[in-house]
Order: sequence, then structure tokens, then C-alpha cells
Amino acid sequence: MEGSRMENLVRAEKSLRLSLEKSKSVGLALERAGPRLAEIRQRLPSLGSAVRPIRAERDALVAVGGHINRAVGPAAAVLKVFDAVHGLEKSLLSDPRSDIAGYLSVLKRLQEALRFLGDNCGLAIQWLEDIVEYLEDNSVADQVYLANLKKELKNLRESQHGELDGGLLDAALRKLEDEFRLLLTENSVPLPMSAAAAGDGMACIAPSPLPVSVVQKLQAILGRLIANDRLDRCVGIYVEVRSSNVRASLQALNLDYLEISVSEFNDVQSIEGYIAQWGKHLEFAVKHLFEAEYKLCNDVFERIGLDVWMGCFSKIAAQAGILAFLQFGKTVTESKKDPIKLLKLLDIFASLSKLRLDFNRLFGGGPCVEIQNLTRDLIKRVIDGAAEIFWELFVQVELQRPNPPPVDGNVPRLVSFITDYCNKLLGDDYKPILTQVLIIHRSWKRQSFQERLLVTEILNIVKAVEQNVETWIKAYDDPILSHFFAMNNHWHLCKHLKGTKLGELLGDSWLREHEQYKEYYSTIFLRDSWGKLPGHLSREGLILFSGGRATARDLVKKRLKKFNEVFDEMYTKQSSWIMPERDLREKTCQLIVQAVVPVYRSYMQNYGPLVEQDASSTKYAKYTVQKLEEMLLCLYRPRPVRHGSLRSPTFSAKYGNGVPDLRRTASAVV
Repeated sequence: MEGSRMENLVRAEKSLRLSLEKSKSVGLALERAGPRLAEIRQRLPSLGSAVRPIRAERDALVAVGGHINRAVGPAAAVLKVFDAVHGLEKSLLSDPRSDIAGYLSVLKRLQEALRFLGDNCGLAIQWLEDIVEYLEDNSVADQVYLANLKKELKNLRESQHGELDGGLLDAALRKLEDEFRLLLTENSVPLPMSAAAAGDGMACIAPSPLPVSVVQKLQAILGRLIANDRLDRCVGIYVEVRSSNVRASLQALNLDYLEISVSEFNDVQSIEGYIAQWGKHLEFAVKHLFEAEYKLCNDVFERIGLDVWMGCFSKIAAQAGILAFLQFGKTVTESKKDPIKLLKLLDIFASLSKLRLDFNRLFGGGPCVEIQNLTRDLIKRVIDGAAEIFWELFVQVELQRPNPPPVDGNVPRLVSFITDYCNKLLGDDYKPILTQVLIIHRSWKRQSFQERLLVTEILNIVKAVEQNVETWIKAYDDPILSHFFAMNNHWHLCKHLKGTKLGELLGDSWLREHEQYKEYYSTIFLRDSWGKLPGHLSREGLILFSGGRATARDLVKKRLKKFNEVFDEMYTKQSSWIMPERDLREKTCQLIVQAVVPVYRSYMQNYGPLVEQDASSTKYAKYTVQKLEEMLLCLYRPRPVRHGSLRSPTFSAKYGNGVPDLRRTASAVV
């Protein structure tokens, strides 16, 4: 009996030692799994030594063997998986570029292994804890050893909450992120604004800027990264690379003007060229750059969801410069009011209206709410500003009436500007836009709009200009200058409105009336000024030998002296007068020549010899016929204009009869 018990005890001891040897093998396997596994390897031998000094009855030892076997089985399976994880390390730390699909497959196996470890490490530790608990309950082992064993198991349980792969998964995911960035960077090429794009070609929609194979790789990488809660990092990388590419495309356009502030320019005219560029550049950005980014975002992120790819596109658009475009438009609306600003606001509205469908499609999603709000605000500012300036034009023309007329009898800048300006408003380029703006503006006030309101208002503005002209005609103290001014302005209105949209509205009778006024004032002007000059060359009393040659010479001298005095005075005064229309100027000068020169020529031919022999002949025969004619033909020419600046002149009420300065609007209207 005693021999049988010893035999059983030996078998139990042998079984226990075998189990412990397996535990040692587990430790060796863990050593190859990395720093974390090294901890497990170091602790398992101590567990083995902790259970060696076992002293118990045979029945208790038999039960212990069963518990050990059940614990070692799961632990051995865990070790095999640790070995598999270690085997994946070389592949996952290599460059994924050569075989992205293979790399993703290996990464998937790693994650499956880590899920197994996460599920089973705890189970293996639990089985070992059960052994300790059994040994403790049945007093199979010494309490000191059991305490040490519990401590080691506690450390193992705490270790399992850390990285079971020694950081391998995180390193692999970072490599995927790097590859994601590299694929984007290598395939993101700035798009130049070619000559074709600046013209009709701009209407085309740009294709996706990345090859299909690259998009597929990006999608595959995204899928694995998103499965590991790295969507935000992917979006961040994507936005950074693609927005940088769009900015590079726009950089060649020299968009520094978008940053200009209201304080940096005096009026809209000083940035008129920038506004024209703004429309072309915005269209290029929307139809070519942002359209391409919109499509690419959809291609890359479509499997993830609408909000994700729309949010990604919104960030790209904002960072790439769409907000700067909108801010520039707002800056223009905040500039000083003047009529030129109305045209520029209409240009801005036309550009935005042309891109309305594109804006709604590209920026209509929830993530683009900031762009939507800025766009709506800009459109409202443009419409309000344009409507306000238009409806105030009539008042501004009236406000110019008390100003004195030009001292040189020229056509006031207000007259020439407003006639040209109203023609532009009625032209095919601006009338449809202005009509649309006024319709929208009145609809906001729940007021209806008919096209006749626009036409009527423009006709009222022209009538106000007419009234200004009539007032200024009467304002001159010099009646001859008054006639000269009237002739100038009536001809300007007739000539510059004939054959125009505005001329058609005013009608032929209106145009003929102004032409008749021109003829009337021209006749009076010549009669009362140059027409009186030949009267000073009277032939009365100059019949030779009636009173003697000396008497005739004295009369000729006297009359030539008076002629010269009147001519010099009239010429000096009128040489500063201006007749801007070449046809009217040449015709008027010819009429003056016809009125003066033939009489002067005949007089000098007949009586010139009487004074030419005199020592002081140059005092009386002051001008040759040719010189006199040349002087008269050179009258009323406009002064040379400097061309040093490409900017249009700034019109202001500070200048007599200038274009109205609408900065006075508020006080003037009140």
C-alpha cells in the first residue's frame, strides 16, 4: 500500500514538473515578443519556483494536476499567437509602398492576433489565479510562496492592459499615414491658369486630379486607418496637402490684392483693375480648382459618408482662399459711395450670379455654413449698395445745380459723365444686371418692380442734367461765354446720345431740339463776338485823294489799331475757352475765319500799303493774313492731358461740375 502511494505521488510530482516545464517554454516564447513579453518570461520562472515546494496529500495533488493542465492549455495558445505577432514585425516595419495591398493584409492579421490576445490573455491569467486560489484553499503550498505567486499574477494582469505588441500596431499605422500623405503629395500638382482657362474654356469643369489607381490606394489605406479611430488624422493630412496645392495654383495669379483694406485706397476707381481681375480669378478658382477638389473629396471619402467628405472639402476651400475672395468683395462694398462704385458692384454681382449654381452645389452642404453666410452677406451688401447709389443719382445731379459753371465754357464733367454713365446702365452689359438687382432689392421690401421704373428713373436723371445746363447757361455774367457754353452742351447731348440706347428712349424730337439749340446759340455767338470784328475795318472816308493821302493813312492806322485791340482782347479771352468736340470746334473756327479773314485780307490788300511804308508799320499791320487765319483755326482746343497714370480721374464735387460725390448722400437727402 505504501509503495502504491509513493508511486502515485511520484507520478503527481512528475505531472506537476511537466506542467512547470511547459510554463518555462511559455516564458521563452514571450521573450521573443518584445519588452512586454520579457516581463512575462521573467515572472513565469518565479511562479514555477513558487509552486515547487508543494507538500500535500495525494488526493489534493491529483486535483492540483487537473487545475494546472487546464491553465497551461490557454497559456500555450496565447504564446503561439505571441510568436505569430513577432513574425509579423519585419513586414510591418518595412515600407508599404511596394505592396500596399499585402501590407494591409499583414496589418489585418496583426489586428486579428491582437484581438485574440486581448480576449485570451485575461483568460489564461484567470486560470493561473484559479490554481493559486486552489493551492491556498487546500493548503497545498507554503503561504510565502503563494503570496509571491499572487504578486506576480497581479503584475501580469496589469501588464495585459498595455501594448501587447510592443507598439507594433501604432508604428504600422503611422507608416500608413505617411504613405497616405506621400500618395497625395506626389500626385498633387498645381493647376496653372492658362490662356484658355481665362476665356471661354473657363466654363468647363475640371476632371478629378488624381488617377483612379491612386484614389483606390487612398481608399484602402483610409479603411484601415478609420478602423483604428484615425479618421480625424486622415482628414487633417488630406486637407493640409490638398489646400496647399490649391493655394499653389492660385499663387501664380498674384492675389495680394485680396488682402487690401478700405483704408488703403481712396475710392473704387483706384482698385477698378483689381475688381475686374477678381471676377476672372474667382471663376477660375471655383470652376477649376474647387470643382476638382469637390469631386476628389467625394471620390476618396464617399464610402465614409456625406458629412465627412463635405466637411473635408469645406476645410480645403476655406484654407485655400475662398474666404479671401469673399472678403475682398465685402471690402469693395465698404468703400466710399460714388457712381463708379455702382458699376463695380454690378460687376461683382454679375460674377457671383454667373457662379450661383456652382456655389449652391459646391458650398450648399452643412459643413460650408461659414462660406454660405459670407456669400449671402456679400450679395446683400452688393444689392443694397447698388440700389442705394442708383436711386440717389437723381438727387446727386440736382445737388450739383448751385455750383458755378466752368469758367472755360467747356462741357461740365457731370454732363459728359452722366450721359455716358446712363448709356452704360441701359446697355446690354449692365441693364439686365441692374434690373435683377433692383427686382431683388424691392422684393426684400415686399415691393413690385417693373422695367419702366428703371427707364423712368434714368430719363429723370437726364432731365435733371438738362435743367442743370439751363441753370448754368443763365449763371454767366458774360453773354458771349454763356452762348459758347450753351452751344457746347447742346451739341454734346445731341451728338453723344444719337444712336444710343438712351437716345432711343429720349426720341428723335428730343435730339433734334438740342441740335437746333446748338445752331441757335452758334449763330448768336458768332454774331455777337467775332461777327462784330470786321466792322472795325470800315472803308468809309478812305477814297484816295478826297482828303489827301495823309488823311487816308491816319484813318487806316486808327482803324487797324482798333481792330488789333479788339482782336487781341477777344482772342486772349477766348483762347482759354474749350470746345471738346472736334467737329464742332473745326466748324466754329471755320465760320470765324470766314467772317473775319476775307474782310481783313481785302482791307490789307487795298490799304495796307498806306501803313507799310511807315516806320511804325508793324504797330498797325500787326498780323499777316496767314498768321491771323492760323491763330483763329487754333482756338478752343482742349488742353493736353497727362498720361502718367493709368487710373481714371477721381470725380468729386470739390471740382466745379464734377461727378457727384455720394459721400454727401446722407446729409443731402435729409
